[in-house]
Amino acid sequence: MIAGSQRHLIDGPAGTLEAAVTAPEGTARGSALIAHPHPLYGGTMENKVVQTLARTFVALGYRAWRVNFRGVGASEGVYDDGRGELDDFRALARHAREQDPGGTLVLAGFSFGGYVVAHLAAELEPERLVLVAPAVGRFPVSDVPAHTLVIHGEEDDVVALPDVFAWARPQKLPIVVIPGAGHFFHGDLLKVQQIVREHHPDHR
Repeated sequence: MIAGSQRHLIDGPAGTLEAAVTAPEGTARGSALIAHPHPLYGGTMENKVVQTLARTFVALGYRAWRVNFRGVGASEGVYDDGRGELDDFRALARHAREQDPGGTLVLAGFSFGGYVVAHLAAELEPERLVLVAPAVGRFPVSDVPAHTLVIHGEEDDVVALPDVFAWARPQKLPIVVIPGAGHFFHGDLLKVQQIVREHHPDHR
């Protein structure tokens, strides 16, 4: 758990969901909602990439929300092939907006979480969308807004870089590739953090 995070139990469509929020110093500029990797392959909201994204958005002034999808951690229910997990994330978005009704919204997701937030982007209308190693080819990752930030590792052996290019090509969507990085960005998490910060509109 990230230091300073508060644990929340929220109502989800399949039962209670376990969520965590980390607040910045001072007044938050909005909420960043972050989706974790595949629940059946060890994905949780404590994943290192997810925690890195949360810390990065807190440093940028956002309240960072994470949630364990159904069947993960203390969240009730069982894995639902990606369909129910979309509803879980909708529940997190509702809860975050109830806590901060006037704030801006940012969505970010890693791997399977990238599928989740890409699918919900048109519905939730975030100010920014960040996809890290989105699970292209494994799930039907939706087309995304032109200003979406996509980060991928050159040596990703879970989601092949050529598959991500094939998905991005019709959209003319730029991809930020980290040379030598694998799917979990071991040794490259600071680079992920740096890229997200540098692509934020307020970066100086």
